[in-house]
Amino acid sequence: MSEFILETPRLRLREITDANVEELFAIWGDAATLLYFPQPIDRAGMRDWMARNQTRYEQHGFGLWAVIRKADEQFVGDCGLTIQDVDGVAELEVGYHFNQHYWGQGYATEAARACMDYAFQQLGRERIISLIRPENMPSRRIAERNGMTVEKETIRVGLRHLVYRLEK
Repeated sequence: MSEFILETPRLRLREITDANVEELFAIWGDAATLLYFPQPIDRAGMRDWMARNQTRYEQHGFGLWAVIRKADEQFVGDCGLTIQDVDGVAELEVGYHFNQHYWGQGYATEAARACMDYAFQQLGRERIISLIRPENMPSRRIAERNGMTVEKETIRVGLRHLVYRLEK
């Protein structure tokens, strides 16, 4: 098992491994979770996503991490950092995807805050963003609870997104 990268009062974040494929597919294969994504993902797509995420770990030292609830060691979602091209600028994004059984419990807010703190304190970043579809009110609330504000709008994969940002 991978060592933990980050820890919060209720959660531990560690690298995603092949052992997490079914837990991730339960999230990425769920229509409610993917309501604001351009297309669903199948198991082959999930494995491709995991390979890209592993490359992020190797190239940058970060990516999306498994979020484990301390109380029972349950995998509840993923959260972490990725580099995104936003209008020709490489931006550090905090992103998250949680199993809908764990929505509304503050886990995404807690995990995202830990990742943002890591970006500022450990990586020395001055700013972090989140790309969020305007109609995705739950994700917008998570960003806002963590102090992020809308900087601008952009188009990604043909869809309108808000660029939320927070500066150190």
